[in-house]
Amino acid sequence: MNDEYAPKLASWQDCLEKKSSIKVYKDISRARSLIETSLNRIKYINKDLNENTANFIFEDYYTSLLDLLEAITLLEGYKVLNHVCLGFYLKEILNREDLFRIFDELRFKRNSLVYYGKCMTFENAKLAINKSKVLITALENLLKEIQH
Repeated sequence: MNDEYAPKLASWQDCLEKKSSIKVYKDISRARSLIETSLNRIKYINKDLNENTANFIFEDYYTSLLDLLEAITLLEGYKVLNHVCLGFYLKEILNREDLFRIFDELRFKRNSLVYYGKCMTFENAKLAINKSKVLITALENLLKEIQH
């Protein structure tokens, strides 16, 4: 998923119209695999948080929350092709403006890091990691609701 080249999107409806999100059969096995991968990655993320590792640890947490978001969309019957549309899914389909704001902030930080080489300060990286953990917990709770 690379949203750097995504068409300009302003809503979930734009995502559907521009085929950045498509309706698919629910993919329960793929969703379970993503959830397992996410939870295992979280277990093994380097716990030695310091100025040299903070940005990398943040990237791992971001990747884990992406896996959980993708699992949610697959369980609901959507294949979402970029991070922007995952955000719109949170905001408009799941009606979680609160989670969308956190996700969008983290998405911006991750894109700055990955695509533009702009590392965060240690303090900003720690804050981003903590926000990632909050979002991951919320996504895990949403997954429990969806799966029951």
